[in-house]
Amino acid sequence: MFRHFPPIGAAVAIAALITLTPPAGAAPDPRAFVDQLGTQGIEMLGPQVPPAQRVARFRQLFQADFDVDGIGRFVIGRYWRDFTPAQQQQFLRLFQAYTVQAYSKQLSQYGGAQFRVTGMRPLGGEVVVNSEVIRPSGPPVRIDWHLIDVGGEYKIEDVDVDRVSMIASQRDEFARIIENNSGQPAALLAVLRQQLNERPAT
Repeated sequence: MFRHFPPIGAAVAIAALITLTPPAGAAPDPRAFVDQLGTQGIEMLGPQVPPAQRVARFRQLFQADFDVDGIGRFVIGRYWRDFTPAQQQQFLRLFQAYTVQAYSKQLSQYGGAQFRVTGMRPLGGEVVVNSEVIRPSGPPVRIDWHLIDVGGEYKIEDVDVDRVSMIASQRDEFARIIENNSGQPAALLAVLRQQLNERPAT
């Protein structure tokens, strides 16, 4: 079974709740990009948002704002090569659906929080923007956004929550599932389908 990572899920949700349209041929300022992502995203996290609407919006914007294929290939790690091309496509589809379902459930608890950008630094070919979520109760949650410029617009490649990488955590979880099923990567597809209450393709 999957473990859930609520702060990580919330970070994904915050990022996926709003999308920006950058000028043609030029990525927006990274700090401004993340500031608007977080600030406007949190405004949509309240419990008054119907769950179905939250899930639909999350699905749409997760696909728009994240490097979904790159993240999917990273989290499956070395097992990607063991999949057939058809299984690779099945995994990417199931991974997206699982992420949307698992993390959209975490959205409402962050309604009413405050968001602010605290810094920025280059890291190889990425830009890392530092921020924090200040909750009505509990300590602030530190969120570091790893951005890459893809054709003049930013895509989110990873999110660190309190210094824990979202994609590294999910990669470890998927590897454990495969290892606990005799090292068979196809077992992960079955677990994802079970989580999604989805029948195997015929």
